[in-house]
Amino acid sequence: MNDADLLTAFEDCSLPIEQWTHRAHVRVAYLFASTQDFASAVDRMREKIKAYNKATDTPEAIDRGYHDTITQAFMRLVLAANLQTGPHESSEKFCDSHPELLSKQTLLIYYSRERLMTLDAKKQFIEPDLCPLSWAPSMFDSPRPSFDFS
Repeated sequence: MNDADLLTAFEDCSLPIEQWTHRAHVRVAYLFASTQDFASAVDRMREKIKAYNKATDTPEAIDRGYHDTITQAFMRLVLAANLQTGPHESSEKFCDSHPELLSKQTLLIYYSRERLMTLDAKKQFIEPDLCPLSWAPSMFDSPRPSFDFS
């Protein structure tokens, strides 16, 4: 699925649930982060994941549904990776260039499971306890370059 089709299907909640994989999350994160400042990209990701979860009746549990720390931490890692190697031709090319982001276990480099899998971490972003995320907020406060994903 190309980038434009993925974004449309995700944002209008028509993406089949079996296609809403971790890779699809990373692809959408890349697409949002490539066109918006960090705060706007996170807000959009949060809003759209919650809408998609509601539309697909995804239950809320500590290990299911929207998790703010996981979302923001991956958004930071995606932004940092794109700064190092981007821009990329597509979200697929970005993912191919950054296989380290395609494992959900990646966050366990930065967070202990005990810190990450808490209600506080699910509700709001918390800083990692094992290793700092290599990211500086001021780097992403300005608008991102615009890319045409059609």
